[in-house]
Amino acid sequence: MKFVPPLARGLLLRRYKRFLADIALEDGEIITIHCPNTGSMKNCWAEETPCWFSDSGNPKRKYRHTLEITTTPEGALAGVNTGRANALVEEAIVSGVVRELQGYESLRREVKYGEENSRIDFLLSGEPGDCYVEVKNVTLAEGERGLFPDAVSARGAKHLRELQKLAEAGVRAVLLYCVQHSQIATVEAANEIDPAYAAALEQAVAAGVEVVAYRAELSASEIRLSEPVPFIG
Repeated sequence: MKFVPPLARGLLLRRYKRFLADIALEDGEIITIHCPNTGSMKNCWAEETPCWFSDSGNPKRKYRHTLEITTTPEGALAGVNTGRANALVEEAIVSGVVRELQGYESLRREVKYGEENSRIDFLLSGEPGDCYVEVKNVTLAEGERGLFPDAVSARGAKHLRELQKLAEAGVRAVLLYCVQHSQIATVEAANEIDPAYAAALEQAVAAGVEVVAYRAELSASEIRLSEPVPFIG
């Protein structure tokens, strides 16, 4: 995913009301921009650290700029625009980066499925059969450990139940963690934050749900998934 023009740089002063952030530009001007992240963003940013943001170019939008990349307290980079995760994963599947998801002939997005009125992020179809792929964005790190979720996620647990039912019926079901954090080396459930999600994940894996994780390379000019990281179950 290339950014044309490249992302602009500023200093992140604060994040508030969940969807807003104040940024200091290089000329000293302070602007308010959209923060597209519904999670806690725990350990993802610190005051007066570099950040990068995109410009919609739409002067009619109340907040025309969007926060994309932050600097963590440890100096790592985190991709905090959760809306990018699906596009990054789709690009990586199509380009062959995600080795576990090759050999399918078609890819459909946001397909309705399951018993709880869900939509799967990607439905892959072809000679191997159908494969349901759910994507989750990982930005919470403790050292080199990536943790998901960063806040209690009833929706995440619901998706795990749906995937588990597919696996129990003999349908391939995959949970793919999109790791937008330069420091993370492994991924696991955030048991202390959301024990219900962690328990649901354990049950899903036991039922045959596959879990894979891929880390992104982040820069002002491009974000792309580049390499797998181990999932610790």
